[in-house]
Amino acid sequence: MKLLLLILFISLAEFAIAKPTVIGNVKGYTLSNSGALIQFSYLAFENGKVIAIGDQTILNGLADSQVIDGKGKTLLPGLIDSHGHQLMLGETLLNIDVRDIKTAKETAEFVKNYADKNPQLPWITGRGWNQVLWPDKAFPTSKQLDEYITNRPVWLKRIDGHAGWANSHALKLANINKDTLDPPGGKIERDENGEPSGVLIDTAMSLLTQHIPDANEAALTANLNAATQHLLSLGVTSMHDAGISESVYHFYKKKAQNNQLGMRIYAMLSAVDPKLENMLGKGRISDEKDMLSIRSVKAYGDGALGSRGAALLAPYSDEPENMGLLITQEYQLKPLFDLVISNGFQLNFHAIGDRANQLALDQFAQTFESIGGSELRHRIEHAQVIALNDIPRFKQLGIIPAMQPTHATSDMNMAEDRIGKDRLRGAYAWKRFVEQGSPIAMGSDFPVELANPFYGLHAAVTRQDRQNQPKAGWIPSQALSLEQAFKGFTIDSAYAAHQEDVLGGLTVGKWADFILIDQNIFAISPQQIWRTKVLETWLAGEKVYDAK
Repeated sequence: MKLLLLILFISLAEFAIAKPTVIGNVKGYTLSNSGALIQFSYLAFENGKVIAIGDQTILNGLADSQVIDGKGKTLLPGLIDSHGHQLMLGETLLNIDVRDIKTAKETAEFVKNYADKNPQLPWITGRGWNQVLWPDKAFPTSKQLDEYITNRPVWLKRIDGHAGWANSHALKLANINKDTLDPPGGKIERDENGEPSGVLIDTAMSLLTQHIPDANEAALTANLNAATQHLLSLGVTSMHDAGISESVYHFYKKKAQNNQLGMRIYAMLSAVDPKLENMLGKGRISDEKDMLSIRSVKAYGDGALGSRGAALLAPYSDEPENMGLLITQEYQLKPLFDLVISNGFQLNFHAIGDRANQLALDQFAQTFESIGGSELRHRIEHAQVIALNDIPRFKQLGIIPAMQPTHATSDMNMAEDRIGKDRLRGAYAWKRFVEQGSPIAMGSDFPVELANPFYGLHAAVTRQDRQNQPKAGWIPSQALSLEQAFKGFTIDSAYAAHQEDVLGGLTVGKWADFILIDQNIFAISPQQIWRTKVLETWLAGEKVYDAK
């Protein structure tokens, strides 16, 4: 008993003498909830939350505070990535990443070397190939992998996650053969004899992936920790996880309860999980530290533009018989939308092609008319190619476009080939949305794209890749100002998660999530923004990353 009283006395004494912390001598930038840019040189926080920002006069009322010299560095709110895949990122960081390999043959050789170094792995899995960047621009084949590895199954997801490449061993294990039918919303690429050629698109991927063993808790923890450390080093303190299974739902809840998440996660339930209705029935998940929030569902409208799976209103310009794929069929939309929205959950609908976007807008309008729910801040994820007359409907219906600026600079080498010049007027059209007053929740879609938010800020402002090409920017009329892009990675992303009162800025009462960076992005050439390095990352007033 005496020991317990002593511990209690020491704890109360420490609490009593706990002091506010002030970091000063900084070039600070944040936004108000209305989007006004605020500059400051001193930031004070206590118990993890901001208590004041301003100049050195704030010290007058904080005589007992601990003061840290910011040494003239630039200080920003922790950035929010509104669309990523946390555990996939961790898996990519820890496993095989073929993103920058120039040909299918070199990719297969890389896979063999990886397999030889990891003989314990029953499956060789990875991600990152993109045939658009290869000389022949052709889909790879199982035979190309078979030349190098035949004794174990290989499965490599395309960079966008909407197609996968398998060797023959993997196809055989999954019993995918000439007689296997394309599932609704999917396609099995075939050779001239009708045999599976090795590439599975969209829902056809599940024919194979259902045979890959699920990751155990230790593997999930390793993936989570790797992704968290990586994101914190890039200045991302909060991310929106776009589609989690029931097993990850329970995993995240356990980690949050044990204070082991490491960063803030706004998780969307996967609409295709068999236990979706059960999870919805348990209601929204939150915690007092705002580390985990689950109050939304990620649904899947169509595929991706690069694999010609995006659902279009008219055929692809470079494949006239193809109009893309609907992953969620049109007749399935009403029951899905009604289920999610009637349970009070936000619906975040993946739509890349103009048909998928139009169908989603139509169904939102119908569901709002029949059961309400428009106040839940529903989103369309990607909102990439949109018919011009559908763009105003986002504002009219209160639908938030969740967009990824680096998708434009990655897709510019093939987008016009896919959809032609005329349809590009409604593609990657960030400025059109901003001008009509739609908040844009910005992110990267990692690991599809690299997770660095300064790459996204650079792409949004310049419409250029990191070689600063093309010189005038790709469709420069849709470029944003830096303040507009900064808003997309801060307050607008917080708003899109119902968190604008606690995250997305450094105004009084919000969590003291902030970063120190090596250059003032508001005072340099926009072409240099992508070079920004994070020096320190702070979460709830605690330093969680230091570049030293």
